Amino acid sequence: MNACIIGAGYVGLVTGACLADLGHNVVCVDNDKKKIEMLKKGNIPFYEKGLEQMLKRNKKAKRVLFTNSIKEGVKKSLVIFICVGTPSRPNGEADLSYVEHVAKEIARSLTSYRIIVEKSTVPVETGKWVEHTIKINVRKKIKFDVASNPEFLREGSAIEDFMHPDRIVIGVQSNKAKKILSELYKSIETEVVVTDIKSAELIKHASNSFLAAKISFINSVANVCERTGADITKVAHGMGLDQRIGKGFLEAGIGYGGSCFPKDVDAFMHISGKLGYDFGMLKTARKVNEEQKALFVRKIEEALWIVKGKTIGVLGLAFKPNTDDMRSAPSVDIINCLKEGGARIKVYDPQAMKNARSILKGVTFCKDPYETARASDAIAIVTEWHEFRVMDLRRIKKLMRNSLIIDGRNIFDPERMQRLGFRYVSMGR
Repeated sequence: MNACIIGAGYVGLVTGACLADLGHNVVCVDNDKKKIEMLKKGNIPFYEKGLEQMLKRNKKAKRVLFTNSIKEGVKKSLVIFICVGTPSRPNGEADLSYVEHVAKEIARSLTSYRIIVEKSTVPVETGKWVEHTIKINVRKKIKFDVASNPEFLREGSAIEDFMHPDRIVIGVQSNKAKKILSELYKSIETEVVVTDIKSAELIKHASNSFLAAKISFINSVANVCERTGADITKVAHGMGLDQRIGKGFLEAGIGYGGSCFPKDVDAFMHISGKLGYDFGMLKTARKVNEEQKALFVRKIEEALWIVKGKTIGVLGLAFKPNTDDMRSAPSVDIINCLKEGGARIKVYDPQAMKNARSILKGVTFCKDPYETARASDAIAIVTEWHEFRVMDLRRIKKLMRNSLIIDGRNIFDPERMQRLGFRYVSMGR
């Protein structure tokens, strides 16, 4: 099939690359000319495991091309995916101005039937506004369908998530749209959930909000564990064996970040409020998440006694491992708090250093964990990269001024750390 991806960001590029790898012909559109030129040369603007190689392979096979022209993409494609950003406004509401602009451009480019698909995460009832926008801007009485096909891609495992998903959700209002989208995904073996558009929109926001609440719940339990002497890793393991609960998202730590959970929780609370429902559970989840970062800073301060003038090495800057994404990363707030307290900060991340340089000022960027540890009074582990789990801890200890590690992700065993001679502080243990 022929598909157009409008918005060559994270969701758009992964979707385009994977659809091409399934054998479809894909046109990726973006208004950023520098980005399009970069993509034409075979480079990508962010890190995602396997994506650059997949795009190069399909570009060589002529199944994917890049352009700045929405008109060109619409002309060549039956299925048009809207993958533009929906950032949060100050009040938590999703900014849908990019979606509206793209809908207008699609309408002006239509010459025959097309199916326009919301792929970006949008509030419920966005579909009806996309349909309305296209109707009032289309030049002729051309038939079209609007559909919702939310993405469930995790940064760091996005290709695997696309090719082997838990489910594919399709929100449609016609049998023709259902048939086309089912055909598009027919080579992926999973359950296809076909709903109305509003239900599909809600599935995405409800899923992300539930997972965010699950993270905040286990962090709250971790705080109870600390007050009683229990071990949150053992509590979470015991909970996770219950099939009604499941093991996923029960890792206590410093909370969630990234471009999805914070934005989607705020947007879901806002749209619920507009509909007359106060979603108090999500307000609490958001509050707990913010408090975890402050709790981690307090742990560092208590362990050092005096932060001013001390050197603290921070391992991990991206909001999660296997990505270079710094959006809403907990590391930013944590580092800024420590700097305000007078600490000298050294940092290292396996992938996010380039992005971090434009965000973090007044810190020392290091080449590896060992340079970060050298002459540091403490090490703070903020992102659970595998590289940190397997680093030479004896070497780390020798390099440090004081053998103090404050672990915000519980990646080490407390008894082992004690045997190695570290003063080790973790979360909920």
